[in-house]
Amino acid sequence: MSFPILLVEDTDTLRAMLRQALEAQGHVVVEARDEPEAIEHLRRSRPAVVLTDLTLPIGDGFGVLRAAREIDPELQVVVMAAYGSIQDAVTAMKEGAMDFLVKPVDPDHLVLIVERAVARRRMLADYVLLKEELAERRGAPRIIGEDPQLQRVTQLLHRAAGTDATVLLEGESGTGKELFARALHALSPRAGGPFVAINCAAIPEGLLESELFGYEKGAFTGAVGRKQGRFEMAHLGTLFLDEIGDLPLGLQAKILRAIEEKQFERVGSTSTLHVDSRVVAATNRNLKARVAERQFREDLYFRLSVFPITIPPLRERPGDVQILTRYFIERFCRDQNKQALLVSPAALDALQAYGWPGNVRELQNCMERAVILCDDDTIQPRHLSLAPGGLVGPGQRDDVEGDQATVAPATDNPLAQIDLSGTMTVAVRRVTAVVERLKLEEALRNARGNKERAAEALTISYKALLQKQREHGIKD
Repeated sequence: MSFPILLVEDTDTLRAMLRQALEAQGHVVVEARDEPEAIEHLRRSRPAVVLTDLTLPIGDGFGVLRAAREIDPELQVVVMAAYGSIQDAVTAMKEGAMDFLVKPVDPDHLVLIVERAVARRRMLADYVLLKEELAERRGAPRIIGEDPQLQRVTQLLHRAAGTDATVLLEGESGTGKELFARALHALSPRAGGPFVAINCAAIPEGLLESELFGYEKGAFTGAVGRKQGRFEMAHLGTLFLDEIGDLPLGLQAKILRAIEEKQFERVGSTSTLHVDSRVVAATNRNLKARVAERQFREDLYFRLSVFPITIPPLRERPGDVQILTRYFIERFCRDQNKQALLVSPAALDALQAYGWPGNVRELQNCMERAVILCDDDTIQPRHLSLAPGGLVGPGQRDDVEGDQATVAPATDNPLAQIDLSGTMTVAVRRVTAVVERLKLEEALRNARGNKERAAEALTISYKALLQKQREHGIKD
């Protein structure tokens, strides 16, 4: 999508000439004749670059510059000044303007300056999200699988991508809802804009509002400067609200307004901001039941579920287990600089028989461990470390209650699959680590991904839970 350029100039002929030069390069131009009109467009159009004359009939370019910096500190502002006003232009640059042009303005030079400003804007916007996206954005998102259910979901995804409709992704934890959200973004006209994700269940309630909407300096203790929220960061792109079913009731009205009217206020501010972002939400909860329990607003539910897509659990697409297994093995062998590994028939049988209560995420973690543990050229059942109680017996795969498979015990001795080689100290440490990991996974599964509830069930702190997750490589 094109980033809009705000052109503030009161001379009609000059404004028309500059607009034509910019539009010829594919830019969208929003025009203003004075400071009040410019400020109105700053709030509504959310431009990436402002090109303003210093001398205006009402107000001046300094007022436009200050308003731009107030609304968005990263906004690129270029000032225009007559030769006798160069000292004013220098002053404007000291106040945060990116560059200045001396009148009469050369259209070719103007285009170069604006292109540089747009490039800088894109770089700054990308840098904010780089750390969050770098680990997961290894090229375009790939949806792996050939099951007919998955193919139908992919077709729905393509249909939704061409619209700006709000999409609700429903499915159990670990089915890959964020991957589908990223694919939706990549297929949409907003692919050139940012993809911003936030897990509504992973952030304490007291901090969630400021993460979503940002805050002003002094809004609360510790707010030493202004911070952009995720809605602002997703301007001209896609905002992914993961685990929306865990959104606190008190925030739901503000979320609804931001989605419907595309406007909100930062915490501690009375100034209304306008954004243009496409919202994709995801949940592993039954939102209809939450509405009936008065834990979720009905109007927000209807607004989110304009285009619902349900992602099938892995146990309902058993044919994809082998495809995903080979994909993950190739990926982790490449990451760990190992030669490609084979999978023994016995290991494949064990993988096919397992119920995968943690879905694709559990299979991914399982194969990563197997590649690390395998010291020869073939993965064996002993390398899989499948969770006890996850095997599905013959005829049991379709016996599903709620969102969990009915499973039979894997073995009479849950420790039989754990490697007990080495000294007693080493073996005990290995067993402890396995049990600790299984307990963490069970608590997170039972809490449907809500880390605060999982920490409470385990009687550990929220911070300790996050640390344990990192230690064991348990991904959200």
